[in-house]
Amino acid sequence: MVGQSPPCESSSAVLLEPFVHQVGGHMSMMKYDEHTICKPLVSQELSFYESLPLAMRQFTPQYKGIVSVHLKKDSLGNVTLIASPSLDNATGDPAVTIWHKCKWAASTGTGSERALGTWSHTQVTKTFKDSCPGKRLLRTDLQYRTDSLLEDANGNQSERKSYNPWGLHCHRQHLNRMSSKHNENKLHQFLLLENVVSKYNYPCILDLKMGTRQHGDDASEEKKARHIKKCEQSTSASLGVRICGMQVYQADTGHFLCKDKYYGRKLSPEGFRQTLRQFLCNGNHLRMDLLEPIILRLKALLSVIRKQSSYRFYSSSLLIIYDGQEPKENTAPLDNHLHFQKTNCTTSHGTHLSRVDVRMIDFAHTTFKGSKCNHTTYDGPDHGYIFGLENLIKILQNISEGKREIPM
Repeated sequence: MVGQSPPCESSSAVLLEPFVHQVGGHMSMMKYDEHTICKPLVSQELSFYESLPLAMRQFTPQYKGIVSVHLKKDSLGNVTLIASPSLDNATGDPAVTIWHKCKWAASTGTGSERALGTWSHTQVTKTFKDSCPGKRLLRTDLQYRTDSLLEDANGNQSERKSYNPWGLHCHRQHLNRMSSKHNENKLHQFLLLENVVSKYNYPCILDLKMGTRQHGDDASEEKKARHIKKCEQSTSASLGVRICGMQVYQADTGHFLCKDKYYGRKLSPEGFRQTLRQFLCNGNHLRMDLLEPIILRLKALLSVIRKQSSYRFYSSSLLIIYDGQEPKENTAPLDNHLHFQKTNCTTSHGTHLSRVDVRMIDFAHTTFKGSKCNHTTYDGPDHGYIFGLENLIKILQNISEGKREIPM
């Protein structure tokens, strides 16, 4: 199918929108519908999802199938991505087949009225506003940057944003790459995956690069050396985990605090611990109600990973997600003049387990026995990943117990 002429624009065509809650990675994630995102298909990742162990399904996004995507340029040369759903896009899951049919039925009723326009700053802002009910979350203009998050003269990143610019950065780069390499007649295949943050009003997301090794078996010597150096110079080597991106809602300002992968690479082990604590602080207090459910979920994942013989999750990420909108019994009066400090955030103890989620993502370099793209067969579980999980759990437990560790 890849390389064929694109279908004529029909009522079932879907204009792919930038996924505004992407906090890490380099490959652009696109919003297909409210509960579904899509990303460029990589055969090794597809192989993983098609043979996903049952025990791991609760820790990964639901795989919904494949969709064909092509570029579309307007008279001014602006580029958009158009997806063409297919009813025969079966995954073997009856629920997914029903979802495809409902999606197609809905799009045939309204698709012809949907303009295939370009994504201006105003439109992206509207997309973010539609994704988060909090109206104070956004300014009317979107000051988009193509580089890292804004830094001052000392290399420190700005604390607060009304939006997370990382996804837009990836989106623009991806469109530039596609438009420079391919014409509009080229069909591309994208994976359809569950949008794991769609149920949250103010999705607070921590993207963690897991394991002590990040390069895949198919990496060139140059790429291998580059990834080894990144691990050695970051917490990947010392802790088995490093921060790849973050957004956390600040109740005192009504904005998100955002950090990107460049910030995460610079952190010492103590800096990692402080940032993990920062992820759990809403500007007014430390969300102690989140710690127990997060730790329980991570322990459950650890138990599953220990049993996955031959799997190596190289360069994969782990998302920790919670809602920035607190349960009512945890909510304290907001102080709009309170400025977040890394060291003094008061604590809030909830009376019930808050809704959190932990999901593994990005399996383009995952290998396992029987994989269609297998290069090397390994024995036993992924000890580098396990090392990272164990340290992550330990740090969270220390935060929960109020302990302060000595930097490694």
